[in-house]
Amino acid sequence: MTEAAGHPPAEDAARAALLLAVDPVGLGGAALRCAPGFPRDRWLGLLRVALPEGTAMKRLPSGVPDSRLLGGLDLTATLSAGRPIVERGVLADAHGGLVLAAMAERMDSATAAKIAAVLDAGEVAVQRDGLGVTIPARIGLVALDEGASEEEQPPPALLERLAFRLFLDELPQQAVLRWPVPDRAAIAAARARLADVTVPEKVLEALVAAALAFGIDSARAPLLALRAARAAAALAGRGEVGPEDAGLAARLVYGPRATRMPAQDEAPPEPPPPEPPPPDAENSADQKPEGGPDPQALQEMLLAATQAALPSGLLAALGADARNAARSRAGAQGREGQRRKSQLRGRPIGTRAGALRDGARLSIVETLRSAAPWQPLRLRERAGRPGPRILVKRDDIRLMRFQQHTETTAIFVVDASGSSALNRLAEAKGAVEMLLADCYVRRDRVAVVAFRGQAAELLLPPTNSLVRAKRSLAGLPGGGATPLALGLDAAMALAAEEQRRGRTPLMILLTDGRANIGRAGTPGRQQAEADALSAAIPVRLSGISALLVDTSPRPAPFAKQMATAMGARYLALPAVNSEKLSAAVAATRGAA
Repeated sequence: MTEAAGHPPAEDAARAALLLAVDPVGLGGAALRCAPGFPRDRWLGLLRVALPEGTAMKRLPSGVPDSRLLGGLDLTATLSAGRPIVERGVLADAHGGLVLAAMAERMDSATAAKIAAVLDAGEVAVQRDGLGVTIPARIGLVALDEGASEEEQPPPALLERLAFRLFLDELPQQAVLRWPVPDRAAIAAARARLADVTVPEKVLEALVAAALAFGIDSARAPLLALRAARAAAALAGRGEVGPEDAGLAARLVYGPRATRMPAQDEAPPEPPPPEPPPPDAENSADQKPEGGPDPQALQEMLLAATQAALPSGLLAALGADARNAARSRAGAQGREGQRRKSQLRGRPIGTRAGALRDGARLSIVETLRSAAPWQPLRLRERAGRPGPRILVKRDDIRLMRFQQHTETTAIFVVDASGSSALNRLAEAKGAVEMLLADCYVRRDRVAVVAFRGQAAELLLPPTNSLVRAKRSLAGLPGGGATPLALGLDAAMALAAEEQRRGRTPLMILLTDGRANIGRAGTPGRQQAEADALSAAIPVRLSGISALLVDTSPRPAPFAKQMATAMGARYLALPAVNSEKLSAAVAATRGAA
């Protein structure tokens, strides 16, 4: 083997396809982290050949509506027959087989929740369009993850229920080419043998202990590992799960889920004391212990197998705070700005009942679908009188619903007072330039408000032009008093204007916290601080995401009070660094 350390071996990726062919429903499925190309097509081809002939493999497109996902009323057949006719969805059509979810990293949480419910229950409950039916849907799911960054991940609700997560991009192409053609007859025999495979108690204990050692707190992970071990034993023709089966299951199931390394001195839990022998067993002392590997040796083998399969980059990240990791995973949506509903434009997200007014768009198909179940009753009420073949009433009207991502405007509020102002502005300029480099992708805007002396100035109106930002920041003089309240008032007015324009404002305040000019332009630290706190409250009440960067050589207590009043994250950064500031702004955007 020539695989890099920490990467799942190519042989294990191929074995995962065979195990999934043996028990697709019990294992839940697999998530393939791979761009479209040869490795993914090769793995899917391997799986398709391994499955029994005639097994359904249905493709689930991105953004699929509920009517196609779960099923509902067959509008054409219902109107023709004069009675409700049920149309099966993709999940029900794949009963006994697999569903391929394209671009799973872009799947919304609502769709993921519906699929997760079907994976758990093994059936689709259709409660819509006047129907109330339950359709069997025992399926497995293959989530095709094409994410380009760590922030782009399939929904956690799906990853939790899929036994395997494979990083096919990390596999050498030559190793993928060597995957053998599966023996369909052997896999069919394994499927028949699966129900009779037994699991020794010591293997169960070792699998659970290994999950705990790697910080896996999900109760599903040991169950999926057990399923994988039984499928491996059945595929090998064994009637009992052995250490090699448990080792393969641990590598495939636990490797991508591990959150920490086991402690060096961590030992498997002590087994319970043996029960005393019965009095009439005179020769019990001469009995030999049950055969098989020692429980401690089995535990160490599972830990070693899982550690060898840890994905690249995990060992370096094990010391990071779990909350920071969760925040970074949630950052993908934050970078797109806030989501808001719209009646006229955006991505369709369904329909709603309502009246045709204010430019709302009618969904003809869903309106007819809502009216169809009532046609027999309405036609009987008409009693042969002439009229339209389909009667649509006001309650049947369904209007289109849309969702769109708003643009983000990062408003830098820079304290230009004092002798160190030039350094702060230089670093703010560096942060603005770093953020603007990504604006062409995220369509963010950047604005700069500077305050000094007795006034605040909009130095840079919202723009995504890097040239304009450089020109505006180049010749700003520094020095003078600190009218902090006026700076916040100006920034808040700009943020309100951006909200009225349909954008999402993000406020970054750089200050040393030494306010000494009040709103009225009169000097006095006590009044200036009171005015600054008063100006900070509207930021919190408006729900604007904010970051306060304390640029004082010594962190100032008043700056922390300001951050609390604003509802902002606080960052003590005496020597402002543009890279650190840019990273903090990105984290604030992601937590929005």
